[in-house]
Amino acid sequence: MDRSSTYTVAPDVLLERARAHRERYANAEPFPHVVIDDFFPPEVLDSILEEFPNPDGIDWQKFDAGTEKKLASKLESQLGERTRRFIWGLNSQVFLNYLETLTGIEGLIPDPHLFGGGLHQIVPGGFLKVHADFNRHEKLNLDRRLNLLLYLNRDWKEEYGGHLQLWTRDMGRCVVKVLPVFNRCVVFSTTDFSYHGHPDPLTCPPGRTRKSIAMYYYTNGRPAEELSGEHSTLFRQRPGEIFVRKEKGFSARQFVKDCIPPVLLKLSRKVRGAPSEQA
Repeated sequence: MDRSSTYTVAPDVLLERARAHRERYANAEPFPHVVIDDFFPPEVLDSILEEFPNPDGIDWQKFDAGTEKKLASKLESQLGERTRRFIWGLNSQVFLNYLETLTGIEGLIPDPHLFGGGLHQIVPGGFLKVHADFNRHEKLNLDRRLNLLLYLNRDWKEEYGGHLQLWTRDMGRCVVKVLPVFNRCVVFSTTDFSYHGHPDPLTCPPGRTRKSIAMYYYTNGRPAEELSGEHSTLFRQRPGEIFVRKEKGFSARQFVKDCIPPVLLKLSRKVRGAPSEQA
């Protein structure tokens, strides 16, 4: 038996793809990333779509705020068997070798807890404002280094929206827009300034949703130039944009912490003579 046939994509094919795309990844603007179409066998993703839960099909983690309106799976046990096996493959040694070769980031560690990852789903009107991701895994105490987003939306039209946007470090402009079509995979490096999101409300027809799988990868430590205080998601306003805050449970202090880079928070505390606090 050919052992490569037991993998969704054969290991040698993965490494060949990684080598073919790594220069483009490293030189991409506004930060290292790559967009690859037809990444996996379509029949594999179709089987995952068959068991992808509806918005009311499982106990989703529900986000409904001025900065995000989306659904995210809570537990691996909520996922279908084929989905679980596929995600295990994305956390496997073979796939980590692919990611390390593609990105040049050595010592990648997967997240078996799927903290913040797993299945994501957005209903019409939903959105995720531009942001930089949380930078530490609260359970494993590891540094977040990579995101992988895999879209599962067949026959997705431009007018439905839901584009992933990649923004410059100064939030001056959007450099890349990615339509979330079926079997399109995006991999990008995560730092305090890898600003991304799909900030415009989804305009797909009723009954349709924006479906994706999100996987995050970590290392034990990161380059000195990327070090900063531990922080949660850092949301950023686009030029001319004002976030609409929800009154229930609103905390002005937390809102400020979520919207100001940790380095600036530290500086402001020093100026005020206040003790340093992790953002």
